[in-house]
Amino acid sequence: MSDLLTTARDGDVVVLTLRRPDRRNALNLELCQALHAAAADAVQSGARVIVVTGEGTAFCAGADLDGVYGDAFISALYEMLHGLTLVPVPVIAAVNGPAIGAGTQLAIACDLRVVDERARFAVPTARNGMAVDAWTIRTLAQLAGTGRARRVMLAADTIGHDEALSCGLADRAGTLDDAIAWAQEIARLAPLTLAHNKLVLNGSTQDDERIAQSFADVWASEDVKEAATARAEKREPIFRGH
Repeated sequence: MSDLLTTARDGDVVVLTLRRPDRRNALNLELCQALHAAAADAVQSGARVIVVTGEGTAFCAGADLDGVYGDAFISALYEMLHGLTLVPVPVIAAVNGPAIGAGTQLAIACDLRVVDERARFAVPTARNGMAVDAWTIRTLAQLAGTGRARRVMLAADTIGHDEALSCGLADRAGTLDDAIAWAQEIARLAPLTLAHNKLVLNGSTQDDERIAQSFADVWASEDVKEAATARAEKREPIFRGH
């Protein structure tokens, strides 16, 4: 694992922490590759929820402008971002400070966002002559609303903590500890159902066959039987993910 990223396990929850506090956790090639690999490794090791956060006072200040102008970085960035949308477990961003540019992209690539008081979001490509892909702009519009997305993308505006919560860009107020506590609650839910729901939420018509199969898999699973048994026995179900 890269020195730029730490992995910590807390039961069924894996916490991935960006560790470039001297650069406000700006993304470079190595960090993008490390985050992509770490998320895949977490799923492979049986994690049921992943939490992504930043060390220090920033979540992620964007792309490292000292090394951003290369095809290799752009490829690694989008492979990592889209990879987070594809892993079959919920991913929570614990936004512990500013999430700027690629930091906002990282936050919206996660499924849920918990924001502390210092959190703010911006994609200031119009200030630096860069561009983000269509997925970024459309996802921002879906989460924050078209009007706010237009303001961010066309006026280089910023969405603060309170506004992010009020418009739906952020899901909960809280610290990293709060995000981990929420992750622990989610980790007790049915994994196959969560994977199916995420596939539907993030997928397109091209995924219809996979969605139909995951729907069938959920209904054929042992977890469905376990839920019925737990109801009869008046206890909480223990889901195994099969």
